[in-house]
Amino acid sequence: MNKNLPIVLRAAIAALAIVVFLEGCSSGSKHSGLFAIQQKGKYGYIDRKGQVVISPQFDGAGAFYEGLADVRVGGKWGYINSKGEFVINPQFDGNLSFSNGLAAVRVSDKLGFIDRTGKLLINPQFDQVQFFAEGLCAVKVGEKWGYIDSTGKYVINPQFDAVGSFFDGLAAVKSGDKSGFMDKTGKTVVAPQFDWIFDGSYLRLAGLSI
Repeated sequence: MNKNLPIVLRAAIAALAIVVFLEGCSSGSKHSGLFAIQQKGKYGYIDRKGQVVISPQFDGAGAFYEGLADVRVGGKWGYINSKGEFVINPQFDGNLSFSNGLAAVRVSDKLGFIDRTGKLLINPQFDQVQFFAEGLCAVKVGEKWGYIDSTGKYVINPQFDAVGSFFDGLAAVKSGDKSGFMDKTGKTVVAPQFDWIFDGSYLRLAGLSI
């Protein structure tokens, strides 16, 4: 993005781009071309032609991202490949799709992150999480949001009431009843002054307590 643009305009463009990105993900444009279906109470997957590729056999199913989809068997979640084979056996109480090679999983009442082999890389310790974007992930501990890197280290300590994911180096944050933008070091770029930012409110809903 042109760095000569006024910072408020850059922030607005970033907000719009994030929304477009998320809508693209939800419409299936970011996954492998397989779509979850339900038949007779079980979930499977079809391709773009409507052909059943993975027969309905799961109790719950998510979308394919980065080659894997989260599925539920009984009360536990795991991950399958596009052939319907388990890559990570059902063992988690809840989870999210993979993003940047990591996926959030719930163990009891806390969230952590695994890699594509199922290895727990970041111990369960968070109450809510979003997806990794630009190397950082928004996490909530108690009533406050902050950001961690892919090792689980806090880059920006929990201090915000609501946050969005990073795009082009900016993220929407809310403190009290006002919203603004900050950069990846935690420095305020646009001071909290707005009652509502579309980016922040939209992405706040993506913070899941799976």
